[in-house]
Amino acid sequence: MFTFCPLQGALSESLASQSLLELDGGVKVLVDLGWDETFSSDKLEELEKQVPTLSLILLTHATVSHLAAYAHCCKNIALFTRIPVYATRPVIDLGRTLTQDLYSSTPAAATTIRQSSLSETAYAYSQTATTAQNLLLQSPTPEEIARYFSLIQPLKYSQPHQPLSSPFSPPLNGLTITAYNSGHTLGGTIWHIQHGLESIVYAVDWNQARENVFAGAAWLGGAGGGGAEVIEQLRKPTALICSSRGADRTAQAGGRAKRDEHLLEMIKACVSRGGTVLIPVDSSARVLEISYLLEHAWRMDAANRDGVLKYSKLYLAGRNVSSTMRYARSMLEWMDNNIVQEFEAFAEGQRKVNGGSEKKEGAPFDFKYLRLLERKAQITKLLSQNIENGETHGRVILASDTSMEWGFSKDLVKGLARDSRNLVILTERPSLAREDAPSISRTLWEWWKERRDGVSTEHASTGDALEMVYGGGRELEVREALREPLEGDDLAIYQQWLATQRQLQATQQAGGAGVLEAAADVVDDASSESSSDSEDEGEQQGKALNVSATMGQAGRKNVVLKDEDLGINILIKKKNVYDFDTRGKRGRERSFPMAIRRKRTDDFGELIRPEDYLRAEEKEDDAVDGAQVAAEDDKLGKKRKWDDVAKQAAGANKRPNMNRTATADDAARGPAPRHAGGRPRGRVPRRGHPRRRRLRGRPQDGRGAH
Repeated sequence: MFTFCPLQGALSESLASQSLLELDGGVKVLVDLGWDETFSSDKLEELEKQVPTLSLILLTHATVSHLAAYAHCCKNIALFTRIPVYATRPVIDLGRTLTQDLYSSTPAAATTIRQSSLSETAYAYSQTATTAQNLLLQSPTPEEIARYFSLIQPLKYSQPHQPLSSPFSPPLNGLTITAYNSGHTLGGTIWHIQHGLESIVYAVDWNQARENVFAGAAWLGGAGGGGAEVIEQLRKPTALICSSRGADRTAQAGGRAKRDEHLLEMIKACVSRGGTVLIPVDSSARVLEISYLLEHAWRMDAANRDGVLKYSKLYLAGRNVSSTMRYARSMLEWMDNNIVQEFEAFAEGQRKVNGGSEKKEGAPFDFKYLRLLERKAQITKLLSQNIENGETHGRVILASDTSMEWGFSKDLVKGLARDSRNLVILTERPSLAREDAPSISRTLWEWWKERRDGVSTEHASTGDALEMVYGGGRELEVREALREPLEGDDLAIYQQWLATQRQLQATQQAGGAGVLEAAADVVDDASSESSSDSEDEGEQQGKALNVSATMGQAGRKNVVLKDEDLGINILIKKKNVYDFDTRGKRGRERSFPMAIRRKRTDDFGELIRPEDYLRAEEKEDDAVDGAQVAAEDDKLGKKRKWDDVAKQAAGANKRPNMNRTATADDAARGPAPRHAGGRPRGRVPRRGHPRRRRLRGRPQDGRGAH
């Protein structure tokens, strides 16, 4: 039996996904670290409580609703980086670019400090209530984000893997995880979790149908990769966990081809009037499908004499889209077979023209018509251009993000709202994170459903009717997030809270629990201390474990603690610190700390496990010793003496110390065995000069000894 608990996304229209699976033996598996456009720290409060008991984390998709909170948890939740995380290579790389784009686009992604935490801090120092609100946390830098994502262990499809557990997790007892293709995104995963008799299939946001870039979900097997039966590994699981999103979707006549055709017909209808089409997309996953579709449409239309799209411009706006496309060009093996065949055909044609001076074009994601925009100045210049019929044709802009609460889509919708010829196309249903303050895309979705201001119907080339809903004359609320410096009481409260957090982190370091920057690949200096410093080390750790006493030592006047007050451990993770006063210090603080990075993988990227390199006799000895210790410990009421433990550790061949005073146990064992000459075995003659011993035995005559 196992317990399934959704931490986010249940009983609401929010797309954020966080699921907790508790298996037999206390093994806890967290699947996904999603967030929504509110970036509220209150929604992560329950997750923070579960961190000290988590065994491992699995990620499914490189989208905001599945991993946007990963960098926040690594930076602001202690012990989080010590939990092993597993995902496919595309999810790791595209998730990194998505997170960097998110934090560089809006200050709201850093999220605010919880009011309850501020109240506790203010009471601890001044016993007065606090009224400070919207105090932002420190957002992770791009370098920190890259380091956090480098801790994720990459996996391949259809390869069973026995993961490692966190240091504070119970034994996994043969837990096996396997990743399968889920479609919908590049590297999207259906997780198969095997633990004892439990066979759990976790499938969220999967797409069975093939698309232009992404292959369908790996449910069906057989010859050629697509049969009529479910593959053996996913057949008849004990539990199938999936989302209800898209359950009410009806099959459209014509399938994907008809859907893509309707999208292009609506774009042509708008750009033919000189308007601008805005398509909000994410900056990592679905943007690959839409950008490839539009680039291919522009290439096909350029060969047509009566084409409309070849006279219009195509843009892709995002702060980190160049890195996303660079990663996509290196991950063609994760895409559909059609993409692979297209790339092989391009490579074959390129080899044929190598002898000439011309260069062949047409590789997948080698864009010819799609222009990338990564700076806000480029967006401002694009909005300042006046579009007039007869001089400049329409434009199509793909911009992040789908919620239109952050990213360039938010800036574009404000600039394009003043022209009635412009069009906004929503490619998916937006989520509803807050009913009192819905996102911009959710508001536009509700307007489309109401159709209050009328509908414009146009006929496509195939005869299908295309409906465009008018939204002119209505007010659209746009919220701006600005970062401002703190002053007065707000600054004092923030300093108090920051001092408290730094002290708590230093306390956890001293107690051996580690800190969020000290991941599993950092060797602590405490392991290399000599036995002579054990008493000093224990005394210092005992003082640090008492958090209230440590905070009391700081005093209310010294609210902002210095690094010297927090101890030497804080210098391991602090940048640009090269000196430390060791005069009069004891224990570990007698020398400057050194954080040694342990090599976690070999030259081929495989994880190094020391237990895999044990000899056969070492494995047998460990098993025998472990069984003996377990048998002794299992005896109820068994009380061991220190002498017995020391003798067991010393072994039978160690020579005993005969100079110590005889005890009652020695008397009970009887006299020591003797040699043939009568001397007790093991006795050593007393050291000293023989002549001096003889002289000492003579009677004294008053003249002294010669």
